[in-house]
Amino acid sequence: MSGEWNDRMPWVPGNRWDLVAHREPEPPRVSVIVTHYDQPAELARTLAALRQQDHPADRLEVIVADDGSPQKPDVPAGVRLVRQEDRGFRAAAARNLGAAAATGDVLCFLDADTTPEPAYVRRISRLPALLPEAVTVGRRRHADLNDMDAAVPVAEAGPARELPEPAWLRDAYVRSDNLLRADDRSYRYVISAVMACSSAFFRELGGFDEEFASYGGEDWEWAHRAWQAGAVLAHVPDAVAWHDGPDWAGRSGDDRAREGNRQTLLLASKIPVPGSAGRGLLPAAPDLVVEVPAGLSASAEFVCVDSILAAFPLAAVVLPTEARSPLVRADPRVRVATDAEGLDARLTLRLERPLVIQDAAPLSTALASLSDADVDALRLIDQAASPLGRVMSRRARHRRERWGTTAGIAESTLTLSGAYVLRDEPHVEAWVGGWGGPDRLAAS
Repeated sequence: MSGEWNDRMPWVPGNRWDLVAHREPEPPRVSVIVTHYDQPAELARTLAALRQQDHPADRLEVIVADDGSPQKPDVPAGVRLVRQEDRGFRAAAARNLGAAAATGDVLCFLDADTTPEPAYVRRISRLPALLPEAVTVGRRRHADLNDMDAAVPVAEAGPARELPEPAWLRDAYVRSDNLLRADDRSYRYVISAVMACSSAFFRELGGFDEEFASYGGEDWEWAHRAWQAGAVLAHVPDAVAWHDGPDWAGRSGDDRAREGNRQTLLLASKIPVPGSAGRGLLPAAPDLVVEVPAGLSASAEFVCVDSILAAFPLAAVVLPTEARSPLVRADPRVRVATDAEGLDARLTLRLERPLVIQDAAPLSTALASLSDADVDALRLIDQAASPLGRVMSRRARHRRERWGTTAGIAESTLTLSGAYVLRDEPHVEAWVGGWGGPDRLAAS
């Protein structure tokens, strides 16, 4: 951890929300956005529970974001109502509508059928009030609340009516120490029905993706985007809200396979992280971008680019100018710098010298280490300690731009094996034939 950091700063290194675990902020102005569609009884119960919160009432704003219910929701005085027309399931758009109307410093998202316990708002808003990049997810417990009167405290009635919690989610929180050890795949454990973040961070990210127009997925896409932009993810187990009914996987009547596949395919098109994206198809946005240095001969350019794409077939390679080799120029994974300005890959490797990669495993392992928050950047050197290049994560780049400092960026140095600096005129026949080693390819 950098010596420049202290616990009064509005950021923490990596995902270390535990560093401010001892701090309590001044009660923030919180806007609770309750997403609703035609659930009057559930909405009444949730709004009643929000009136019982121990967060200061004058620092709490409640907004019902209605997704085109047949009847206009009945909300009590002091609760704001925003509505959109019914064009199918549009929870993402409804949440964005509520967020646009919010005036709080912290946004707290709930669903109408998810009723919070009295300390919920205070507990889930604590970290976003301290750290603008914090994204917190509460504990969603399940119970049959179908005939429960809205006046009955859910914390008292819920345990007697409790239904099973999803074991995969509970176990993930245990394994990750409540997301303290989060990584590029931890977006799967963020649920928008029990989520909070700062309004500034939400606006910076651009809100939920409104292309999601069926059940689920929009929270995972948003959480992945948030993590890549530098979010600090935290599960707050004592911020409890009770969902009326079982988890989606435990419901009957729906074609869960079809809905699940629709969600997975849409997520695969938007999240290029291994384990989320396709395994062979070129992603719409590359997960890895490799920038090649200028001034290479046609043969060195060919061997360098060919070896990179052989090692990382789904990567994109960026050249400073038009490729000299027509074979390189013809590959759609190769781009010129002027046409690659919009690329914002999870990892960007900027080579200082042209390399030939003969064994991809060491570099692949090194790149995999950047999937969590403990390492943000790697300096690559050869056996003589000469610089080869530097790889930085998207999340580190965005945090550096946001805070104007590299103090929180953890950089390691790796002596790279399995790759060599190319000579100006490598033996191309030896490379394509597969029989050339450093004596035919590497610089002396």
